[in-house]
Amino acid sequence: MLVSPLCTLLGIRYPILQGGMAWIADAHLASAVSNAGGLGIVSAMNADAGWLREEIRKTRTMTEKPFGVNIMLMSPFADEVAKVVAEERIPVVTTGAGDPSRYMKSWLAAGIRVIPVVASTAVAKLVRRAGASAVIAEGGESGGHVGDLTTMVLVPQVCDCVDIPVIAAGGIADGRGMAAAFMLGAVGVQVGTRFLAANECTVHQNYKDRILRAKDIGTITTGKKLGHPVRCLKTPFSRRYLAMENDAGVGKEELEAFGAGALRLAAKEGDEINGCFMAGQAAAMVKAEQPAAEIIEEMASQAELLLRGGTRWVS
Repeated sequence: MLVSPLCTLLGIRYPILQGGMAWIADAHLASAVSNAGGLGIVSAMNADAGWLREEIRKTRTMTEKPFGVNIMLMSPFADEVAKVVAEERIPVVTTGAGDPSRYMKSWLAAGIRVIPVVASTAVAKLVRRAGASAVIAEGGESGGHVGDLTTMVLVPQVCDCVDIPVIAAGGIADGRGMAAAFMLGAVGVQVGTRFLAANECTVHQNYKDRILRAKDIGTITTGKKLGHPVRCLKTPFSRRYLAMENDAGVGKEELEAFGAGALRLAAKEGDEINGCFMAGQAAAMVKAEQPAAEIIEEMASQAELLLRGGTRWVS
């Protein structure tokens, strides 16, 4: 069995975290991943404190295993939800799209293990000094908000610059990617896109079907003009957004208005014209809908076979 220090740190069986995907990572998916031995994550997305508290309590009725909450620090409700996770004594908080330092003191006082997503060594060092228990080094292959560095380049550099566990993310959808992450020095992986095709994922079927039909060059990165690049599938919406972004006559406010609510339209309504179907480059590697437990077992088993005898984390 693939054993990692991350398993001991978080009280999980497999060193696999589920990504905190907005409008996707809800109680149903998070509980399924946690029940299967990984760490399920509920996304706070742009929701308010009341919604998140209800979703946390719903998750607790569906699993007795550890789970976490992802907080997108760009959210207008970040201050509210930061208090909720402390009050609810969530075991793990992952963060993205910002610097979590201002919340770290209260989270650490509540006994929360804080694991920020980082896209550079500078940010990794910053959150380590603030008290992070681990970091998620996420390459630009991932879906949603992305940085510039690839996973292959970012992970070993982050491993070299901090003395806390490093979790690899971005482009990881099977045991081969997981094994590669371990060889780069990571002690676990965060997986997002593959879980979009989990049976327990509640996204619209159109979203799942688009993931299953995705090709190797089927994603596009938009939003650089706004300073927040986002990777998603190539669709009428994303192509139109990119055209507007490259039009000098289109301002940032117009772009923001055009993109508002597009992810919800994709995830909840399956709108293939106006929806933004966020996904990573690994979408083309997702071949079928499966139970979350099957996804996790397949990844861990394949990684163990590849790593057997080649890494100290295999027992």
